[in-house]
Amino acid sequence: MSLGDLADRALERLGDHVFVAQGDARSLLSEVVDRAGRVAGGLRGSGVAPGDRVGVVMTNSPDVLVAYLAIWRAGAVAMPVIPAVTAAELEHVLRDSEARVVLCSPASEDLVASAGAAEVVPSLDRLLEDAAPVVARGDDELAALLYTGGTTGRAKGVMLTHRNLDQTARARAQVVATAGTSDVLVPLPMSHVFGLINAVSRLHVPTPGTLHLQGRFDAAEWVRIVARERVEASAVVPSMLQLLLGQPLENADLSSLTYITSGGAPLALAVRQEVERRIPTARVCDGYGCTEVCSTATMNPPDARRDDSVGTPLPGVRLRIAADGEVLVSSPGVMAGYWRDPEATADAVQDGWLRTGDVGRLDEDGYLYVVDRIKDLIIRGGFNVYPRDVEDALLEHPAVLAAAVVGRPDPVLGEEVVAYVQLGAPASPAELLAFAAERLAATKRPRELHVVDRVPLTSVGKTDRKAVRLLLG
Repeated sequence: MSLGDLADRALERLGDHVFVAQGDARSLLSEVVDRAGRVAGGLRGSGVAPGDRVGVVMTNSPDVLVAYLAIWRAGAVAMPVIPAVTAAELEHVLRDSEARVVLCSPASEDLVASAGAAEVVPSLDRLLEDAAPVVARGDDELAALLYTGGTTGRAKGVMLTHRNLDQTARARAQVVATAGTSDVLVPLPMSHVFGLINAVSRLHVPTPGTLHLQGRFDAAEWVRIVARERVEASAVVPSMLQLLLGQPLENADLSSLTYITSGGAPLALAVRQEVERRIPTARVCDGYGCTEVCSTATMNPPDARRDDSVGTPLPGVRLRIAADGEVLVSSPGVMAGYWRDPEATADAVQDGWLRTGDVGRLDEDGYLYVVDRIKDLIIRGGFNVYPRDVEDALLEHPAVLAAAVVGRPDPVLGEEVVAYVQLGAPASPAELLAFAAERLAATKRPRELHVVDRVPLTSVGKTDRKAVRLLLG
């Protein structure tokens, strides 16, 4: 199913309603559809042809959704890029993708221009023309090209088709519908696959609802929005939950909030339990996926969540655990491949199964438990140490807001376990090391711990292990 007329179909099915809101701005679904049609007309008029890549370097706003819908309506390929990238990173993406034009927020115009974009459009108003008809595209035609973070080298373009996005969004909407929520707050960047799939999912929900956006995540503002707008659900990454715990949550009326989905990185059980203790009406449900499976492969059912599990497969998704423990995924969301990189594609997708690079296990009921990343494994004295086990133990300490664990080369043991923590209350390294020693086997305990002002995060809120390793010196 082509995404070109997805919003039109949602308007016909759900009727007109406030579809997206940010601050005092409110956009009806009919207004979004109309604006997307007119921007699509402008794209076609400026020479954008079906299959052309169109960069989108925009901070969260209703116009980000308009941009995606307009690009798909014009038969082109949306290429979201997080505005926090450097000029060198953006230059690589634009050159590699051969982007025809780049739509951006005014604040990113200089960045995009310095990266050598062929054509820069800093406001969608410049593209408004008569609405263009939907350009028909096949299910397996390219709809989006998202570049991975590049932590293991140059960023690679993940090719997602209309079928990938549509079927994954539809499956997510089916699971979320069981929570009975309609208004959702998304502080995730729409330029990341997790934010993108949440937006597309809103066009598949069975009942009308409003998508509330934050320009960028701010914990205090998140609390104010939930209280003021009586938001019922929110989609976050674990680092956002950790920052929320630093807020006086008890001082705000958050009783409307009943459902929080977490993804993008492992969620520590201690963090989830503390969020639910302090927001008693909310249920936090973890999920699992990656860009290569169109964001989501599993979600915890709202009414049947299991502790420490990332849930069960979405409708249409199959999971398998390889002999070495690697999680393999087969689903309608598995990417078409890496852009112009058949060798990397053949290595990642074999017989329709994506090799995720994660180690996990399945229980008897099909719930998935993710242990850690294969590449992040620390081997200390011949014993496997998964950083997440150590991080979760440290996060049980009430003073620890965030933790990151990496391996330091050691001439005797091969690697030594080193922890970096961010504190919300006073605690000494010796106290935290003793705390961890009570909860971890001797082979897993960190022997070295450093307190930092902030644990490094990527632009989408994941622990930036590459930056953490640089702290080792």
